Amino acid sequence: MTTDVARDIARKRQAISEKTFAWLLITPALIFILLIVAWPLAETVRLSFMKATLGGEQYIGLKNYNDLLSSRKFNKTIGRTFYWMFFSVSFKVILGLIGATLLNAKVPGRGLFRVLVMPPWVIPVAIGCIGWLWLYNGHFGAIAGIGQRLGILDGPFEFLAYKNSAFWSAIVTDVWVGTPMVSLFFLAAMQGISRDLYEAAYVDGASRWYRFRRITIPQIFPVIVSMMLLSAIWTFNSFEVIWILTEGGPRSATTTLIVDTYKTAIANFKFGKGAARAVIIVVLLSGFSLVYLFALAKLNKKFGSK
Repeated sequence: MTTDVARDIARKRQAISEKTFAWLLITPALIFILLIVAWPLAETVRLSFMKATLGGEQYIGLKNYNDLLSSRKFNKTIGRTFYWMFFSVSFKVILGLIGATLLNAKVPGRGLFRVLVMPPWVIPVAIGCIGWLWLYNGHFGAIAGIGQRLGILDGPFEFLAYKNSAFWSAIVTDVWVGTPMVSLFFLAAMQGISRDLYEAAYVDGASRWYRFRRITIPQIFPVIVSMMLLSAIWTFNSFEVIWILTEGGPRSATTTLIVDTYKTAIANFKFGKGAARAVIIVVLLSGFSLVYLFALAKLNKKFGSK
């Protein structure tokens, strides 16, 4: 009896020590989250209820939110942000899928091609955008020069000086930056597909397009959905590309929520209004995260049961 009691005490001590050790392991991460994430977020929420400038703070309640939600300009900025996100993510997914399919093909020099697709992702965004600034220049940029030689343009054309061209130029640059990562994710998913499926379909006389539609797409569909939602969040938060190319211009044509928040809080020192914008961004991104988790759980349940 004494031996059993001693064993129980030893087990309880071991369980307590394991719990203590586990808490010690996660404590640094908890401290990091509290200091780097939770406290700044709480401070941002607090500032959103203030009229906060360099001159001080004054509590004004929900006025910042009321002004934003009743502002036609801010509503246009929200619409422009989703417009920007939709087209940028769509092009990234389509081009990433095409690129991954080509990189997965058995061709000579496949390893070299996989390395060459990396530079847009590896090169710092600022340096890449400076290169695109040169390309978009109307007088000595390569794009305008080629357009004039082919007869598409009558003369120098400043792509970043007009609303529509500036918006689409920013999308092209953002797609150039983000497509390599999407391609690599899709490529990794494709390499996990069993070759037996393709061989069986080939023996049955299935064409390449049929195999792509009936085997490749269904097998990597959960990855496609995950990348679409994650890319949407990253594109929503994209700041460097727009700021380096246009700083939100011309005439706010490329001003998204992130750029608008930066201009309001940092450039104009209206910290309360900027904080309210940041809170709205957090709410929208939280909605994206919930959709992502819900869709991923549904897909895992659907495809995992097969």
